[in-house]
Amino acid sequence: MKPPISRQEAKGAKHGKIGAVFLCVFAALGVLACSHGRPALEKAARYLWSQQAEDGGWHSRTYGYLKSGQSLTPFVLEALLQVEAPPGDRVDRALAFIKNHALDPASDDYPNYSAALAVLAISRAQRPGWELDVAPVVEYLRAQQLTEQNGWRPEETAYGAWGMGGERRRPPNPGHVDLSMTRYVLQGLAAAGVPPGDPAFEKALVFVERCRNPDGGFIFSPVVVDANKAGLDGARYRSYGTATADGILALRAMGRSDGEAQQWLAAHHRRDRAAGFVGDAYQLWARGLRFYYAAASAEACGLPSDLEKTQRADGSWSNSESLVKEDDPLIATALAVRALVRRQYASPHQRPAAVGVGRLAGCVGWAGGPGAAGGDVAMACAGVIRAHPK
Repeated sequence: MKPPISRQEAKGAKHGKIGAVFLCVFAALGVLACSHGRPALEKAARYLWSQQAEDGGWHSRTYGYLKSGQSLTPFVLEALLQVEAPPGDRVDRALAFIKNHALDPASDDYPNYSAALAVLAISRAQRPGWELDVAPVVEYLRAQQLTEQNGWRPEETAYGAWGMGGERRRPPNPGHVDLSMTRYVLQGLAAAGVPPGDPAFEKALVFVERCRNPDGGFIFSPVVVDANKAGLDGARYRSYGTATADGILALRAMGRSDGEAQQWLAAHHRRDRAAGFVGDAYQLWARGLRFYYAAASAEACGLPSDLEKTQRADGSWSNSESLVKEDDPLIATALAVRALVRRQYASPHQRPAAVGVGRLAGCVGWAGGPGAAGGDVAMACAGVIRAHPK
């Protein structure tokens, strides 16, 4: 069965030309934004380093099942490694913690998420021998994919995806399967050096395409349909910002681009909340996903947020909504760092060496984040340039 990519192939040349033209626009806008957000970013980094425990990890004081640090430590460290000049001794302590806990069989702390984040953090740190360190984690993630190795067939909706992890899932029960988890695993594999065209990517593409809507946006899951947080749009589940950013980043990790999804994200972007939620009943989710969306949309398309306005005196952030655990300041602040770092560095030459993780960075290559002027934002993403007052 041929992977469902004909639409992308048909439009690839057009989007490639558009991307080349507007790469220059991105770069110019990035220069304007280079210093914007730097004090907030530095304060956030100081806060997160101050929360590192003696064992090298970060442990939630808000959620008991994140207290182990198995997922939270690589999540925080991978964000901090994107900030200039991280303290080397503290990085080494965190890496030691991650290596000792990445595949801890006694933990139920989101095993696939923890493993993918461990690969991302270790590969970004680039310590000698890192490839050997991530090799067993990569093999674990490969074994977790819902493909023929676990009894799944291409016609089954969950085929190609990753779930929460732990015991390997076999038909007919895939467990909780979604685009966010799959995106992080794909990014981990890419960071470890898995090349485009690898069978794991080709099979994952089947699931990622099943999350796509005709309008160019993405949904969270075609398997756990009640988890699609923006509700129905007619007979289909509505596209929304976090899922669409995840779709873009999943495709990019596999060596593919998608200008149509980038256009959807730019057209619906909101600075102060997750995009794509229609009606009062869904605004709780729009607010609850604020930090995840700010980080993912910045990574996917360089889109700006207004996070600096809500930074606390100690450098941290916390979401007043607890729907996706963003009320934990370790989670909210690490997400804010990911969003802000893409506005500080206007080009890959201005970013710390440890930040450059191949095809994971940038919207059309790396082009930094758009600059703000007054109440309007000049946004460029896959050929979309428009004044956006939101």
